Amino acid sequence: MNFAYILQRLVLALIVILGVTFVVFMIVQIVPGDPARVVLGPYATDESVQAIRERLGLNRPFMERYLSWLFNVMRGDMGTSLITSQAVGPQLIQRLGPTLELGGASLLLGLAIAFPVGVISAIKPGSRVDVIASFISQIGVSVPSFWMGILLVLLFSLTLGWLPPNGYTPMSRDFGDWLAHLILPAVTNGIVSASILTRFIRSAMLDVMNANFIQTARAKGLRERVVINRHALPNALVNIVTIIGLQITVLFSGVVIVEVVFGWPGLGRLALDAVLDRDYPLLQGVVLLVAALVAAVNLAVDLLYFLIDPRIEYA
Repeated sequence: MNFAYILQRLVLALIVILGVTFVVFMIVQIVPGDPARVVLGPYATDESVQAIRERLGLNRPFMERYLSWLFNVMRGDMGTSLITSQAVGPQLIQRLGPTLELGGASLLLGLAIAFPVGVISAIKPGSRVDVIASFISQIGVSVPSFWMGILLVLLFSLTLGWLPPNGYTPMSRDFGDWLAHLILPAVTNGIVSASILTRFIRSAMLDVMNANFIQTARAKGLRERVVINRHALPNALVNIVTIIGLQITVLFSGVVIVEVVFGWPGLGRLALDAVLDRDYPLLQGVVLLVAALVAAVNLAVDLLYFLIDPRIEYA
């Protein structure tokens, strides 16, 4: 394994994270709306607003505030919410668990559907299974996740009464209730994820199935199952893992809408509340955490390449 490459990727990930936090910090300053007035309410006097701006440090220059925030983060202090006066770090830890639960369940569901369907579609291109899978995956990609979520709530919650429409119960308190609340948001995200993954897995497998070494393996008289499991799938895994890594990052960004639709108390909903309240310390904390998670996923995908195909080398 090339440790110089890993070090290079870690430095690049750090630069990307800093760049993202800087851009978001700058955008928050440009967006109309005064956090001090949000804290005090619409009937606050100008003197009160100026006093709270001075106390919160909002009158300081932009770069001074950003560097101060960055220095505090390096010391483990992510600041305090302007609205609730609670520390940002514990709020992020509290909301991270539900987001990981929802994202993990959505990804597992998407893979459980996409992997067999994509492989079968590639093995039998143009067959009835391939046509149906392509049609359904196109619908899954086209339908917005919020609209799919609303339809699922109307059918399974309001019409059939099988599942709760929204809310969240911690797994440690009641596993059955946690699972009941998880199914609809996980299916909403999972269907979209499965639709995208199916198309990419099919494409990756088709590229490999048409390669010369597959034809050679068949010419040797190997059974089709052996050709697929020992020759086609291992060679397609590099492309498939790349798509899965990208899909995980998409899940982190798309989870905002699903969490709002289903009242799921995760990072996405916390970020939306922070934007609406102009609570920039809280928003900066969410952005920093999500950027770090995405960078970690990308690095893990790069490292997986070495395990899948040891012949891969990086300059």
